[in-house]
Amino acid sequence: MPGMGRKEPFHDVIYDWNVVDAYHSFADSKVTLLDETLRDGLQSSYVVNPSIDEKIELVRLMDSLGIEVANIGLPGAGDQAVKDCTAIIRAITDEGMSILPAVAARTHEDDILPAVEVSQATGVAVEVMSFIGSSPIRMLAEEWDLDSMLARSSNAISLARREGLPVTFVTEDTTRSRPDILYKLFNNAIDAGVQRLCLCDTTGHASPDGIRVLLRFVTNLIQGVGVDVGIDWHGHNDRGMAVANSIWAIQGGAERIHGCALGVGERSGNASMEQIIMNLRLLGAIGDDRPLDTLLDYCNCASRILRHPVPTNLPLAGRDAFRTQTGVHAAAIVKAQEKGDSYLADRVYSGVPAGMFGLSQEICVGPMSGASNVEHVLSRLGVPANRDAVDRVLKFAKSQNHILSDEEIISLIDKGRDKD
Repeated sequence: MPGMGRKEPFHDVIYDWNVVDAYHSFADSKVTLLDETLRDGLQSSYVVNPSIDEKIELVRLMDSLGIEVANIGLPGAGDQAVKDCTAIIRAITDEGMSILPAVAARTHEDDILPAVEVSQATGVAVEVMSFIGSSPIRMLAEEWDLDSMLARSSNAISLARREGLPVTFVTEDTTRSRPDILYKLFNNAIDAGVQRLCLCDTTGHASPDGIRVLLRFVTNLIQGVGVDVGIDWHGHNDRGMAVANSIWAIQGGAERIHGCALGVGERSGNASMEQIIMNLRLLGAIGDDRPLDTLLDYCNCASRILRHPVPTNLPLAGRDAFRTQTGVHAAAIVKAQEKGDSYLADRVYSGVPAGMFGLSQEICVGPMSGASNVEHVLSRLGVPANRDAVDRVLKFAKSQNHILSDEEIISLIDKGRDKD
């Protein structure tokens, strides 16, 4: 299968429509990741603010996954925010992590100066993500005029640059902003010395066509000015499209993609970082050299420190992501396993090979199961799968409304032995 960037052995048993007429080769993409869990993710109304030790624990896991940048907070929010950002950066440097820190800041001196304070306290030129609302609806609500927005943006960026800090200019609600406004804001930011422009789908408004046209507009603008300025994409999930839109943004020319663990964030959340990583690995944009064995640890850590339960059916991280109780599906997996073919068994009923992420397919027994399920589970439990045992478990399973636990199955087998 061309363009998938795999090194592992595979069979020619999957016809991949994704690459038949693809106009973008993800294997050639140079994508970096920026984790927003400790900044944008904490704006959720359904999570808690972790302790500083918990935040550092999550940053360590980000680093273990090769995530390049972490947005660690908004120092302008007050003294505690300054202390937290400083402590996280010191942990990064003291422990020799590769991940780079970034902080959020309004386009206002009152936010830039605390970022400078953090940088001076740590000796690290922390990246400043300086943001301003750019859409007409936001301008109307805030009673802003474009001239004042241009002046604010230029002053904030120039202040950070004079202090030697890299700056990304973030336009909130970019996907609902007019091109004439964006043109002036972006050129103004470039003149002030920004290194990157961040396009935000703040309300989860974007569709693939909108992303394509917006990225073309911004790419042409940068090329026309003749500067080396990177492009970020920051997506929200109001329409349930955040992860897919992140992939479209890469196709359109975005080089750095933002996401949050488990997709946490205000309202319906942000793009899910682990799902972005999963898809980029499957598309070949992330190669075998990026370690993914701690991806589930990252998800579980985020769930614990944010007090945010992982939905059972969440892709990759959910308890049921690789479980099946269906008889036909289980039979196909078992047949593949009996052939001694782990590649086939991991893909015959899964669009995501669990083994690629240090996980495994799981067959269980429930009301939708068949004999193959029971035989497989009994074998896993070290119980002889004779006809009486299989029939007993299957009959009980079909009378229930849930998947049987190992304890329930063992209890049934023990009761059967007692009767015998």
